Amino acid sequence: MTDPLITQLEAQATRHRVEVDGRFVCWRQFGEGPPLVLLHGGHGSWLHWVRNIEVLARRFTVWVPDLPGFGESDDLGPSRSGDMADLVHATLNSLDALVGADTWVDLVGFSFGGLVAAQLAARRSRIRHLVLLGAAGHGGLRRPRGELMNWHRAKTQEAIDACMHHNLHMHMLFDPAQIDALALAVHSVSCKRARFRSRPISQAGGLSAALAQTSAQVLLVWGEHDVTAEPAVLKKTLLEGQPQRQACILPGVGHWVQYESADEVNRLLLEALSPE
Repeated sequence: MTDPLITQLEAQATRHRVEVDGRFVCWRQFGEGPPLVLLHGGHGSWLHWVRNIEVLARRFTVWVPDLPGFGESDDLGPSRSGDMADLVHATLNSLDALVGADTWVDLVGFSFGGLVAAQLAARRSRIRHLVLLGAAGHGGLRRPRGELMNWHRAKTQEAIDACMHHNLHMHMLFDPAQIDALALAVHSVSCKRARFRSRPISQAGGLSAALAQTSAQVLLVWGEHDVTAEPAVLKKTLLEGQPQRQACILPGVGHWVQYESADEVNRLLLEALSPE
């Protein structure tokens, strides 16, 4: 399943395969300017940013990995398919190999990638801004919309597509009209190539502790109908006594905010990441 926008972005990308401890992390590079890193969510890939890359690449050098165990990146090893510390280590070291360990970067993470971004920022001092979209690891209540379907059990491509469509509506996108051919292509390709077991990590804690260890300016963003969290509760909890943090809740959208509300998220990112 291919979409013209995916084909177009692939043609624009410079691909890098960076070796860390004998395994490779695949990064894509777009545009020119200060470095901006985008980290995808669980069951995802670099394509989670399909509606954002071109706009952001007009101002930044955009660096987008397939995290270890996802997409075109190698697994961490046969016994390490769910080791968060190793995933953060490989992501951090491959990033530093590309941009330099002393280079300041802006860092944006979505869902599971938001937790990865927070932990990376806790270990890397030169993070200018940290933006987390629907970040995992908050350890709070979730608001499931319904049961997900196991697409692995589907026997035909039509049945697989039906599962993907259902799961997008249950978990990722609030407005069913947003479940278009591009969303289905991204979700299908990404799910089929995801091997890292992110869900138990995403549903545990760790976000608040990681945020406490970074000095970066932090922006937290949720969709009003994000099923993975209670945004109003988290906004109050994570901002209390933290003047360097800001937060906003986007009305009428679900978890995958940078897809469902791409124009608004692109505007927010360009504004938040502008030079001070």
